[in-house]
Amino acid sequence: MINAAMAEQAGKKDGFIAALDQSGGSTPKALRLYGIPESEYSGDAEMYRLVHEMRARIIKSPAFTGEKVMGAILFERTMDGEIDGTPTAEYLWKKRGVVPFLKVDKGLVDEADGVQLMKAMPDLDALLKRAVAKGIFGTKMRSVINAANPKGIAAVVKQQFEVGKQILAHGLIPIIEPEVTISIADKAQAEEILLAEITKQLDALPADKQVMLKLTLPTKTNLYKSLVAHPRVMRVVALSGGYSRDEANKMLAANDGIIASFSRALTEGLSAKQSDGEFDATLAKAIDDIFQASRAK
Repeated sequence: MINAAMAEQAGKKDGFIAALDQSGGSTPKALRLYGIPESEYSGDAEMYRLVHEMRARIIKSPAFTGEKVMGAILFERTMDGEIDGTPTAEYLWKKRGVVPFLKVDKGLVDEADGVQLMKAMPDLDALLKRAVAKGIFGTKMRSVINAANPKGIAAVVKQQFEVGKQILAHGLIPIIEPEVTISIADKAQAEEILLAEITKQLDALPADKQVMLKLTLPTKTNLYKSLVAHPRVMRVVALSGGYSRDEANKMLAANDGIIASFSRALTEGLSAKQSDGEFDATLAKAIDDIFQASRAK
């Protein structure tokens, strides 16, 4: 059963989604950018403890509230953890007014046909049941597009929507994320193909179902306007994809109806070595800048 208050906020409220879902492969980089090099910890347990502390520090910061942060995407270990003795998803919603989402994919397979599909998720149903029990509203899963290859892009979108239907069956809202790599020469062409494939899949969804879309900021401004208006779409959000925060915010502000779902661009400038005052001020500025770009429509 979808939480009506969360759905209202996810679908309509001004704000953006904070992506706090770095997992195994990207965690060392996230910690390095946060000022904790790999030489300062050993083993996965310590690494995950440190990244949970980083996320908890962000979530507890005064500016991190539903006033500007509409939702937050969590890594599975973060969902299973606690903040000040309260389960993370419950803390987000009840203490911060932020809608909790969960990253559910298990990474990518090797590239074929210019894309990387998601690895198989045999334990997905069990994870989704746990997510529902913990008060999660929706999920996120990422594939990658590295070329304007029609066969590959069709396969990515088909897989995303197949898994999306499995997620919808548990009463959760899937965020479908077919990321287009920002550095490829045929990015604009890939995005045109992607738009057509997503539209085809959306049109085939039952009238009473909705998904969210997380897309790379497009080369052609407002390319995804028809997706923003599509009745099967609750919200379209954008990933920063390697753009700097300033560049991503500028592109975001030009695309009507799309809000941010930034990870690295959100945490840019944050450091474990900062005092709480410095940390909170840096994060507050980042949140305000991303919020303004998300609502400049």
